[in-house]
Amino acid sequence: MIEFRGVKRVYGRGEAEAWALRGVDLTIKKGEFVAIMGHSGSGKSTTMNIIGCLDTPSSGEYLFDGVSVGELPRTSRALLRRNYLGFVFQGFNLLGRTSACENVELPLLYRGENAKERRAKALHALDLVGLSSVWDHTPAELSGGQQQRVAIARAIVTQPLVLLADEPTGNLDSERSVEVMRLLKGFNDKLGITIVMVTHEEDMAQYAGRIIRFKDGHIDQPT
Repeated sequence: MIEFRGVKRVYGRGEAEAWALRGVDLTIKKGEFVAIMGHSGSGKSTTMNIIGCLDTPSSGEYLFDGVSVGELPRTSRALLRRNYLGFVFQGFNLLGRTSACENVELPLLYRGENAKERRAKALHALDLVGLSSVWDHTPAELSGGQQQRVAIARAIVTQPLVLLADEPTGNLDSERSVEVMRLLKGFNDKLGITIVMVTHEEDMAQYAGRIIRFKDGHIDQPT
């Protein structure tokens, strides 16, 4: 599903040059749940951004489902991101003045789906995360754990092939963190969604089937 071949990423030039990735080889198979760990500056966030088509390698090759992403024009990378990838962030990123349902509908709106289809799919996604009863609540009326579940519903409403989760429990207490991780694990087990999660929490990483550790732009342990 996801493959890096000698991927390097450098920012700046000359004295300002900073290497984020130094020739990374990586393979993530369809249906895997992978946790990416490492200290700040290790390369884990850059890896996530490249997988999510939010950044591109300076050299090397990134393949998604056998397609070389670097050879795609920007519009095609945007379509790949929109149609095949779902994103969950630490900060929820919900629109404050819209309901939970309307927040979940957003990716479908960008796809051009009609209002009836959007509403039906959004309500179904909210039901999958156990929030069908609060579909009309705004984020201010929801707890942190509920807001993150709305964000997860928004990420899966398009039925993505890959779900990218960047510190999804970073703003949650222990109990809510476990709820979120069980939810992600369930989507991986029952729906077969490939999940790539960046986390600094060892106990959350244990929900993944495999842990990849980065250090100084390299993979620190065999994958």
